[in-house]
Amino acid sequence: MWGEATPLSKTVSKALVREQKTIGPMVKSLIIEAPEIAKAAIPGQFVHLRVNDTIAPLLRRPISIAGADREAGTLTLVYRIVGQGTAMLAKLQAGDMVDCMGPLGTGFDLDCERPLLVGGGMGLAPLLCLAQALCPKPVTVLMGGRNREELFWQELFAEACRHTHITTDDGSLGRQGLTLDLLPELLAGGQFDRVIACGPKPMLAGAAKLAVEQKIGCQVSLEDYMACGVGACLSCTCAGTDGKRRKVCTDGPVFWAGEVFSL
Repeated sequence: MWGEATPLSKTVSKALVREQKTIGPMVKSLIIEAPEIAKAAIPGQFVHLRVNDTIAPLLRRPISIAGADREAGTLTLVYRIVGQGTAMLAKLQAGDMVDCMGPLGTGFDLDCERPLLVGGGMGLAPLLCLAQALCPKPVTVLMGGRNREELFWQELFAEACRHTHITTDDGSLGRQGLTLDLLPELLAGGQFDRVIACGPKPMLAGAAKLAVEQKIGCQVSLEDYMACGVGACLSCTCAGTDGKRRKVCTDGPVFWAGEVFSL
């Protein structure tokens, strides 16, 4: 059973790399052995990784948890190589060790029966963990990307989702356009009791607005830059609708849409 969507005590440990492979353009899937973190992890949370004990790069790298196997004690992390830290991470091989802190942040609320998951790009990583946790409930996912090559996610979601809808900017797979172009059509059927989205902020804001119009609860996971991951540096703060600042790394990354978007 998965726990409730509340922050948990974090663990810092040396995690054994079990497997690393390329699954998409500059995208890697990393499986690490971290039993305490895997046992405590909630879909929507993340870990902070340091490849070695040297000063460069100075900061850890936040990576969404894309899967947690509590029996095996492993975490699956899917990330894109975008800079020095992730380039170093990509060099790890089975048998190497990585410094891992987690689980961090808040997770998704699992109290829904007919969820629609909406993700764009790497925002699909935490939604994969969520889909696995919600299965065998009738999970539907709407995923978007620039082209067919970026939609390697389709195979990853296949076992956990009953229905998959795809949009691509160039029309090379699924329907041409953005996720927000197809979302109104899906919501009009009235078959969902929750919309859960992760991706670029314009997509999150649009999904939240459409969900409210259909009187459907909506949660969003923000993808802000995080430095410390524990709420100390304030680099990831965002404005809440009540006028107060929210720390994405500790108050989030998962929020009810009305907390961070004016609806």
